[in-house]
Amino acid sequence: MSKRKSGVPTLSDVAEAAGVSLSTASKALNGRGDVAAATRARVESAAFELRFTPNPLARGLLASRSGTVGLLTNDLEGRFVLPILAGAEDALGAGSVNVFLCDAQGDAVREQHHLRALLSRRVDGIIVVGSRTDARRSLGQELSVPVVYVYSPSDDDRDLSLTPDNLTGGQLAIEHLVSCGRKRIAFIAGDQSYRAATDRWEGAQAALRAADLELVGAPMYSEWSEHWGRDAAATLLERYPEIDAIFCASDQLARGAIDTARELGRRVPEDLAIIGYDNWLPLAANSRPGLTSIDANLGELGKQAAERIFQAIDGVEIPHGVHHLPVRLVIRGSTIARR
Repeated sequence: MSKRKSGVPTLSDVAEAAGVSLSTASKALNGRGDVAAATRARVESAAFELRFTPNPLARGLLASRSGTVGLLTNDLEGRFVLPILAGAEDALGAGSVNVFLCDAQGDAVREQHHLRALLSRRVDGIIVVGSRTDARRSLGQELSVPVVYVYSPSDDDRDLSLTPDNLTGGQLAIEHLVSCGRKRIAFIAGDQSYRAATDRWEGAQAALRAADLELVGAPMYSEWSEHWGRDAAATLLERYPEIDAIFCASDQLARGAIDTARELGRRVPEDLAIIGYDNWLPLAANSRPGLTSIDANLGELGKQAAERIFQAIDGVEIPHGVHHLPVRLVIRGSTIARR
């Protein structure tokens, strides 16, 4: 069992030493019945060895916990909030903590109504999920429970915000296309007012410069839809028939681009490699060919948000500011031809 080298031990140290999650460590040390006897003994042993003692504030919080967490969102379609919710529930523990999901529908007045309702239910913490990676207004510093912002970061650096690393995502997309031997690359995105569109393009530019390449044509911006993906790809292929790859800033755009390539007799990926973004499985996995995409790891965002809520409840100081979590490349047939 590992020991801390210095400093006051925290619940996180106990969890790490016992090889369990923060939520399990918390439940084991506070007499919750839904922990296996062997697991409880392992956690208690780790706490004893590390000389861990919850502070009085943490004990008071634990004694008054309601076992509920609020999830406040304005993601009307559930495109981002559902995988984030799934990740949060995994960390919170199935059946041990209830999640109240409130949809503000993009309305500030409705959001305040839901916020008051959650606080009146004495939730232990609140996870705020947005539908775009642009900064949003903070709920303020006077709330009685910890708050973590996910996907849409807070505009107040005193808050903790977790959002995907779209700059690196754009770089990964171009680096993959270059590794596949593609040199004449175009770029299609949605609404240019979205931070996601500009961040992904900025990352793509950095990778193009590193490869000593220039974008074919200008970035194509409009709406986040398959329809725009089809139209933009048609325009690009008509103007620049030499294009051998397209980086699309969403999977919807990429699906539209694949449709256009097929209609114009361009084979994907043999003639034209196409990569998307988001790894939205209903689109990416069911595309023909399967769509290579950048996965924003939304489940991990939710998981880490829930863990930070637990840390705050247990009296552990959590970080603040905006934290960009890693994204990953998922390779499928739209960029790599079968042998």
